[in-house]
Amino acid sequence: MNFRHLFSGLLLSAFALSAAAQIRVFACEPEWGALVNELAGDAVTVDVATSALQDVHQIEARPSLIAKLRRADLLVCSGGGLEAGWLPQLIRQAGNARVASADGMFLAVAQVTTLERPSQLDRAAGDLHAEGNPHIQMDPRRVLQVANALAARLQKVDAANATRYAQRLEDFSTRWQAAMLRWQQRAAPLRGRNIVVHHKSWVYLEEWLGLNEIGALEAKPGVPPTSAHLAGLVALTKDSQTLAIVRAAYQDAKASRWLSERSGVPAIRLPLTVGGDERATDLFALFDVTIDLLLGAAQ
Repeated sequence: MNFRHLFSGLLLSAFALSAAAQIRVFACEPEWGALVNELAGDAVTVDVATSALQDVHQIEARPSLIAKLRRADLLVCSGGGLEAGWLPQLIRQAGNARVASADGMFLAVAQVTTLERPSQLDRAAGDLHAEGNPHIQMDPRRVLQVANALAARLQKVDAANATRYAQRLEDFSTRWQAAMLRWQQRAAPLRGRNIVVHHKSWVYLEEWLGLNEIGALEAKPGVPPTSAHLAGLVALTKDSQTLAIVRAAYQDAKASRWLSERSGVPAIRLPLTVGGDERATDLFALFDVTIDLLLGAAQ
């Protein structure tokens, strides 16, 4: 047996396995896990920390999440303070220097221009975010900006698969831009319509589709609806030709149903993220379903 050839073969095999090894991505929210899958396919393993049925502001740093983050090569989150109540603790307990580095931590909010940036922070005003409203996933234009930046970060973290990420970004961008045109055409009847929301999660959707937010069930962001505040919304909702009272999949339906019964305006549940509706299985379906539900309320 030629041991030199055998040893060389083993080294080449080990190198090939190393080059083909999947990197691990820890995504804080389902939308970013779905975007990683679009851009990377089976080149990565994705762990998603939350579901559409959870309030991402309020997550427990569970041991299972700590273990997943400890193994991760890249952390992908919304940022902008959305995960401030649990992510810093998770990073600290995971002790993973890779995801605490500039290259290993990717924050979606940092890639776009945000809305509702407060001129000053005051806890009495409710749950405000210094970097602006972090719920950017409901604007497909901003999702595309995030996709471009995320593909570049994947190429940097996993240079062995750089060509793959570039090709998949090009394919995603082509399909996404075609879908945006289709969505805008379908959603044209929604432009100028009024909505009441549960929480201020929809400002990016409103800007994109031309919806008008005339009221919120929460008097202050993050503060549960009160009976007095809801009572004050009845006349406004009834008299403004309101399209719908909108809540996210994770939010309690009680307040929106109460207002719907007294105003005659339909209360609808929108996905907000991938998995928020049984049909919203990926990013494309998220917007298909959202527009379907809004158009359904208009009929």
